[in-house]
Amino acid sequence: MSNNQTVWAIVPAAGIGSRMSADKPKQYLDLDGCCVIEHTLQRLASHPGIQGVVVALAESDPWWSKLSVSKQAEIHTITGGDERADSVLNALTHLNQLVDDNPWVLVHDAARPCLRHQDIDAMLDQLSGHHVGGILGVPVTDTVKRVDNSNGIVDTVDRQGLWRASTPQMFRLQGLMLALQTAKSNKFIVTDDASAMELVGLQPMMVEGHADNIKITVPQDLALASLFLKQQSGDV
Repeated sequence: MSNNQTVWAIVPAAGIGSRMSADKPKQYLDLDGCCVIEHTLQRLASHPGIQGVVVALAESDPWWSKLSVSKQAEIHTITGGDERADSVLNALTHLNQLVDDNPWVLVHDAARPCLRHQDIDAMLDQLSGHHVGGILGVPVTDTVKRVDNSNGIVDTVDRQGLWRASTPQMFRLQGLMLALQTAKSNKFIVTDDASAMELVGLQPMMVEGHADNIKITVPQDLALASLFLKQQSGDV
């Protein structure tokens, strides 16, 4: 990526993670002595290509102020929204007031603490000249089944061309902000940032990343993330 292209990261962290059945949101659960989100922010803030991070928090979040957050990059906090897309849009709006240009923005899940610098490098290298941007993901390798309402198998889905989408998702600030505003005004439900870009007729690119960039969703994911962090030690 050209040195004159600014890159920021946005981390939506206002969710509660109900499937964890914990006494606090999953981003604040302990993972090898630090909160999940501390690992996530460390991976982003320590990357030399990222100028700063905007974190969207729940209103009256009681946990954030207790964290030891990396100072390797500029970190701003704002209040998130009811849905992930609302939190991202709030963060983009805040960032738009901070910068004079139209930077690239990497939107990354707070509950993905195992992101490798290698994968950020791949995105910056492959997408810096792209007219839309793109997302990180991995090809589907398992056999995929479609089932009916009673979990009976209807058919086997051809996995050719299927990918598991993850984050970061990288787009220009102005383009993503407009896409999310359009989705919101039309009451479209978008499950990720690429969905919003697709709704306005754009075609993001897929960048292959590592399969260990998991999202912590259920309790057993914490043990798996701990294993991956140990395996990655010194090689991210």
